[in-house]
Amino acid sequence: MNEKYTYLLVDFFSILFPLVFSFHPRHKFYQQWKALWPSIVLPAAFFIVWDIWFTDMGVWGFNPRYLSGIYFINLPIEEVLFFICIPYACAFTYEAVNILSKRERVSAATANRLSEVLVVGLLVLAAVNYDRWYTASAFVVCAVLIALHRWVWKTTYIGRFYFAFLFILIPFFIVNGILTGTGIPEEVVWYNADEVMGIRMGTIPFEDTFYGMALLLMNVRLFEHFRQRQPAR
Repeated sequence: MNEKYTYLLVDFFSILFPLVFSFHPRHKFYQQWKALWPSIVLPAAFFIVWDIWFTDMGVWGFNPRYLSGIYFINLPIEEVLFFICIPYACAFTYEAVNILSKRERVSAATANRLSEVLVVGLLVLAAVNYDRWYTASAFVVCAVLIALHRWVWKTTYIGRFYFAFLFILIPFFIVNGILTGTGIPEEVVWYNADEVMGIRMGTIPFEDTFYGMALLLMNVRLFEHFRQRQPAR
C-alpha cells in the first residue's frame, strides 16, 4: 500500500461500516440524516477553524509521508474529512448503543454529578496548564460544553451520551492510536511538546480524549436539537 494514503484510509474505514449499516432495515439510521448532517457540518466548521489556527501556530502538524498532498488552506484534506467521518461514526454508535440498551444505564443524578466533577477537574487542569495552548483550550472548551448541558440546556440525554462514549472510546483509541504513531513507523499527526501536558495513553496525548469529547458533545447536542424539530413519523 502506498503510505501517502494512510490518513485517507483511516477516514475511509472509520465511516465505512457505520455508513453501510445506516441502511439496516431494522434501524434505518439514514432516516436521521436530515438532522444529522447539520449537526456534523456546523461543529466541523468550528473545529476546522481551530485546526487551521493551531496548525499555523505550530501547536500540531501533519507528516507528509502519510498524506495525499491535497490541502485546504494549511490543512491536509484528510484532516478536513476527519471532522466529517469521525462524527458520523460516533453519532451512529451513540444511536446504536441507545437503541440496543433496554434502559438508562446512567441515571440523571449520576450524570449530573459526573458532569460537575468533569467541569471542575477540567477547569483546574486548564488553569494549571494555562501556558499550554492545546491543553488549556481543549479542557476549557470541553468544560464549557459540559456546563452548558448541565446548567443551561439541562439536557436529559447526557447520561446516554456518557454511556455511549464508553463504547466510542474503543474506536477512538484505534483511530487516534494510528494517527499518533501506533503500528506505523512515524506519527501522522505530531504535537508540539511545549503545548501538551506530556501524558500519553500509548501514543495518544491525554488531551485528545477531551478534544474528542467536545466535538461529540457539539454533534450530539445539535443532532438531538434538529431531530426534535422534525415532525413525528
